[in-house]
Amino acid sequence: MQPPAGQVSGPDTTRSLNKKRKLQYITATLTVFFTIALTVIIVINWSVVEEMAGYGYAGGFIISALGGATVIIPVPMLAVQFALGGILQPLFGPQILGPLHVGIVCSIGETLGALSIYLIGIGGSAPFTGRKSGWVIRISEKVNYLLERRGQITLFLLSAIMNPFFYPASLAMGASRFGVKRYMLITFAGKCVKCTTITYAGYFGLKGLFRAIGIEV
Repeated sequence: MQPPAGQVSGPDTTRSLNKKRKLQYITATLTVFFTIALTVIIVINWSVVEEMAGYGYAGGFIISALGGATVIIPVPMLAVQFALGGILQPLFGPQILGPLHVGIVCSIGETLGALSIYLIGIGGSAPFTGRKSGWVIRISEKVNYLLERRGQITLFLLSAIMNPFFYPASLAMGASRFGVKRYMLITFAGKCVKCTTITYAGYFGLKGLFRAIGIEV
């Protein structure tokens, strides 16, 4: 009996699927180890992490990437973004663009950091549960339901609003094979909204505070 049109079957297909699953498992496992190692480094070098805030745009990028990739140990990401928005000069253009530039740089860092969470989710059902009934899959089903109902706006809102649900949702996005390019672009757009809001809050808040005590910045 011939397989339906467009459907490929046989030993080659089975080997290809097994190879794909193995690659997903290895990717997720390596990413888990990377995240754990990153957490240990942060704990051991906490004072260094705090000092990164003094390195300007590079410090904001690094802190944001760490904050986007690490969910176990809290990184002072928001505080650093707030402070940098109020004190850094723009890369170009008028001073009012400084917080925008800081926000974009921090958004890139957060998005790259969040990619590690997504990669864990790609092989999430294997390293975490080994079964389709695992918690990653349950969350994935709920996220998929929201995506079917509301589309890509769900991911954008989770990225743009400070909330504890972005990380489990990112795991679920990976587990459900949500396209990585779409994930990165939508996440970056949402992070830009969040980060620039924080940096402009720092810009206007710190400016007002410094002026109140007679310091011009």
